Amino acid sequence: MTAGLACSGDDSATAGESETSTAATSETASASASASASASASATQGTTDTVGGSMSDSDSTSTTDTTSPETDTATATATTTTDPTTTDPTTTMGVTDSSTSTTTTTGPDDPVCGDGVVEGGEECDDGNDDDTDDCLSSCLAASCGDGVVQAGVEACDDGNDFDKDFCSNACEKVPCEEQEGMGQDEVLSFIWIANSNENTVSKIDTKSGVEMGRYRVAGGSPSRTSVNLLGDVAVSSRHPGAVTKIAAREENCIDANNDGMITTSSGPNDIKPLGEDECLVWTKDIPSPSYGYGPRATAWEGVKPDPDTCEYPPQRLWFGWKDQGNTAHFERVDGETGTTLDEVTFPWGSGYSPYGGAVDADGNFYASGLSSNPVIKIDAQTLEITNLGIPAGCKYGMTLDSKGDMWVGSCGGNAVYHWDHETNIWSNIGNAGGSRVNGIMADANGNVWGAGSSGCRLVHIDMETKTYVNNNIPVPGCSNPWGVSIDIEGFVWLVDRTANKAFKIDPETYQVVDEVTGLVYPYTYSDMTGTALALQVVPQ
Repeated sequence: MTAGLACSGDDSATAGESETSTAATSETASASASASASASASATQGTTDTVGGSMSDSDSTSTTDTTSPETDTATATATTTTDPTTTDPTTTMGVTDSSTSTTTTTGPDDPVCGDGVVEGGEECDDGNDDDTDDCLSSCLAASCGDGVVQAGVEACDDGNDFDKDFCSNACEKVPCEEQEGMGQDEVLSFIWIANSNENTVSKIDTKSGVEMGRYRVAGGSPSRTSVNLLGDVAVSSRHPGAVTKIAAREENCIDANNDGMITTSSGPNDIKPLGEDECLVWTKDIPSPSYGYGPRATAWEGVKPDPDTCEYPPQRLWFGWKDQGNTAHFERVDGETGTTLDEVTFPWGSGYSPYGGAVDADGNFYASGLSSNPVIKIDAQTLEITNLGIPAGCKYGMTLDSKGDMWVGSCGGNAVYHWDHETNIWSNIGNAGGSRVNGIMADANGNVWGAGSSGCRLVHIDMETKTYVNNNIPVPGCSNPWGVSIDIEGFVWLVDRTANKAFKIDPETYQVVDEVTGLVYPYTYSDMTGTALALQVVPQ
């Protein structure tokens, strides 16, 4: 932000502060001659200087001529006198005309900014150098766009006419997500789909449908992906258990070999060996004993940017796994390094480890278990665990909507489950159009979408009424849809694990507008784009 420049006042001299130097040579005729101070000056032998219109005392021993020069110092007039014995004139300093008297006058002072008087071309003058009031120290009236924040009137003033930076043309702060280049449109324009049988994850541009990179990840059989608000992805592998973080933008990758460039995948046919792709920021091995116990429920913490700088604080990641004793471990790690910051445990029971995960607007982590295993909430501040109960039926993928309510798909029983965060009551809206709704995701427009298999379909639910808009939307070419996600433009993505495809679907017409092929058993049904997290954190 640019501060206004202070304007210093004039230091010019006034008209009464002139300096006159007079040189006169005379012979003293009488030693006792005197004159009144107001009417005459004694003639002196030698040179006499007059400053400010007053003469120095004459030397009483000098002789003078009878000539008395007249000097009017009050009007700063230079007078020419002539020695009667010569024809050469004697002039005061600066006067060259021997016959004409010259008078010099000085006009009124220039306006002085800061003297409290509005004069000249000044718009205002409040007599101070405070640039936050309604008059700047340059004596210009304060206005939006002058680069100075007027206290109590303007929230900001960046001195430019660009309306989409941090300060608008109305001198109001622009929310970070609305600033050009700072919204989610750029960083969240990718979908990250795990290729379970290949131990890789694909980064696909959701606008063009082009696969921009394919990355080898740590561990084996990757499944859940979670994207933070910087666009970075965390991938959890079930066995061997591991978590991998991949940076979405090259400026966040690490030049590990210091060759001045980033070595990273450029597409599906350019998979670097594990450890050689410099966009893999870190990997973390998990001591889970076998496939069923490995990390699944995975979600980045929702963190809002600083409202003034729009810089994000450090990102943290939650994930859950299970030990041999059927105790669930929930770890929160440093997103920059993968170092474990917090760990809490909860008795989980038999079967698979915690299955689905999501984070709400306050950073609280929710984890749901498959089928009859519990659903819990971990408080972001106290780490206290709350058991949210178990709806009757077989639970599968889960998501949170914009209100903080939970929606859970079903692995059987023609159901979709809803949990009300205010009443802590579970309900089953039933009639899902088929026996399974696997992955499930809410969008910003009040819709909930499900990936239906048995039979193959897309499911559309109205969030407010908790009723189906359409529970059997056909998807040509689909085989066994498993995951669903929403991209930054609002399109619905359906991931089909046996067709090895991802379908991009218009949410209004239900038409398939793009297909991404070449995936390898894509088994992902979590927040693949980061828009589910943005729905919690960023106002819609």
